[in-house]
Amino acid sequence: MKLNELRDNPGATKTKKRIGRGAGSGKGKTGGRGIKGQKSRSGVAINGYEGGQMPLYQRLPKRGFNKPNRKAYAVVNLGLIQKFVDAGKLDAATITEDTLVESGLVRRKLDGIRVLAKGDITGALTIAVTGASKSAIEAVAGKGGSLTVAAAAATE
Repeated sequence: MKLNELRDNPGATKTKKRIGRGAGSGKGKTGGRGIKGQKSRSGVAINGYEGGQMPLYQRLPKRGFNKPNRKAYAVVNLGLIQKFVDAGKLDAATITEDTLVESGLVRRKLDGIRVLAKGDITGALTIAVTGASKSAIEAVAGKGGSLTVAAAAATE
């Protein structure tokens, strides 16, 4: 096989429809837009318009709500914390939100850091964060460590 013999699979590429290039092209004169009317002109924006009937998107009820004062937490899994401790990037004795940011495990604190129980830990860890799942607290306590949660997160 040579470079000049390379071809795409049959039917893989389709030639672009060239609108308004003469009567012989089959898409000349009006260019497939018919005669006169709003849709034959440029700048038409009638998507969702139903001829004066109440459009579907307005007939359906609005759903959901976004709390304006919601908290956004940076999430960390126990398995990742253990990985960083094993690599020597974190000290197992004192793991705070600031040390998690310094080690590069978390990019930024946001409204706080929340620890989740995904992954396994091998030794005792002392962690102080804004929030944690119940299973994460149990997992750390089960290995003889402690996971303290700040008072601000207790109202979750």
